[in-house]
Amino acid sequence: MLKILNLESGYGKLRVLKGVSLHVSPGEIVTIIGANGAGKSTLLNTISGLIRPMSGEIVFDDKQTGGLGVERIVGLGCTLVPERRQIFNTLSVKDNLVLGGYLRWSKQGAEAKQDLDYIMGLFPILKEREKQLAGTLSGGEQQMLALGRALMTKPKILMMDEPSLGIAPIIVKEIFRSLTKLREGGLTVLLVEQNARASLGIADRGYVIETGNIILEGTSEELLNNQDVQRAYLGKDYERINE
Repeated sequence: MLKILNLESGYGKLRVLKGVSLHVSPGEIVTIIGANGAGKSTLLNTISGLIRPMSGEIVFDDKQTGGLGVERIVGLGCTLVPERRQIFNTLSVKDNLVLGGYLRWSKQGAEAKQDLDYIMGLFPILKEREKQLAGTLSGGEQQMLALGRALMTKPKILMMDEPSLGIAPIIVKEIFRSLTKLREGGLTVLLVEQNARASLGIADRGYVIETGNIILEGTSEELLNNQDVQRAYLGKDYERINE
């Protein structure tokens, strides 16, 4: 569904991504793990059209999308939940969700309404607080709202940038359970995370990125058992905890 070949991207003359290649197949959850500044967000922002690539190819659903605008890429079915959520704080919960489907209401109004109801059922707290201003929600509730808003675009692939950032562990588990349920319904997910343990726990495969380069790839089990990954991303107590 998504194929990236020798992608180079960055800001101005600063090259952050240096020949990145990866792929995501339909129905997979694929995670990209790495430290701060490794290039994870730059990668997602380039795929989603927020940053124009310097060189390389981005092929989504058999279409070349490198250099297309954000709205066209969303219209093709590739949607990003950005880091720190970026919801509309002064609008209600429901209005945030409605705006997420703004490309659909004129032609798919009935289907969009069904999806709105589905999202309210997926995250019951959003239904309870549908009239509440989004900016008054907790961090975890805002992340659920950001995810729900993205789902209103009816994506083929959902990209999430650090969904666990600043959120209580119990809410992180709920959000990750939701991603697993969505995958079971046919959604493809590309997940960028510093929380390697949580993301590899639900992913099929993963990539490790450092200083703009993919340095490791493999199944989640392979990466969880890799000593370099354990040492750098899982903590010194990982093996003892899992014995």
